Amino acid sequence: MDKQRRKFLKIAGASVVAGIGAPAIIKLTATPALASGHDAAAAGHEAIPAAGHGEQGGHGEAAPQGVRLGMVIDLRKMNDTPGLLDAAIASCIAAHNIPEFPNSKDEIKWIWKAPFSGVFPEHSSRHAAKKITDNPAVALCNHCDEPPCVRACPTQATFRNNANGVVAMDYHRCIGCRFCMAACPYGARSFNWYDPRPYIKKYNKDFPSRMKGVVEKCNFCSERLALGQEPACVESCRGTGAITFGDLNDPNSEVRQVLDKEFSIQRKPSAGTKPSVFYIV
Repeated sequence: MDKQRRKFLKIAGASVVAGIGAPAIIKLTATPALASGHDAAAAGHEAIPAAGHGEQGGHGEAAPQGVRLGMVIDLRKMNDTPGLLDAAIASCIAAHNIPEFPNSKDEIKWIWKAPFSGVFPEHSSRHAAKKITDNPAVALCNHCDEPPCVRACPTQATFRNNANGVVAMDYHRCIGCRFCMAACPYGARSFNWYDPRPYIKKYNKDFPSRMKGVVEKCNFCSERLALGQEPACVESCRGTGAITFGDLNDPNSEVRQVLDKEFSIQRKPSAGTKPSVFYIV
């Protein structure tokens, strides 16, 4: 194992794979959200509960328990501020050493822009308002409550952290089979066909790069959560209300207050994956 990969496991793995020492608490909401620690690590590689947030009763699901981190993206506010989406994408690229390959077919995507019709194919965009057709939408991993990628992975390289609901990856376990990519209904995973390191414009020493032959995706900035920080894209939009992040299971959290007030949609709800990312259009 090379030094870069060993360092990656020490940093990124601290929050989603092998938390060491006292748990890191991030006060994103009224209820502190466990970002790492022994309990999180123990829960990280467990099988996905069959009933999602809770055991199913006779006529529906029980009330959600524990922490489930999620995000609300307000496309109205994102589009009202030119350059805001580009800033969010740039902050993610800088934080995670995402390579920028010259050929678009090799693109590594954690958070990216795409036409509304491409992000929301189940929502008709016929005769849509110009603000919808003239501006891009935002896409990223949905950190689903029922992630098909986890079930498809033969090595448990991708798994759901039951302590906070984040769908994470252990790149050391990834064998490059790309079963997770085929299983993901959102196209939220990318494969490194080439060594990504020569294509990193500015290397962030606090988050080592991946390597050729592995899949990667948005991790909700688990390494930042473990330090009590917000995800990079959320931080870059601070003060605008364009992205809100927090505990979806806490009715007093900011993210829940936004959802309780505004009408929101999700990507491909019929897939039954129960995404943790919501959109206000």
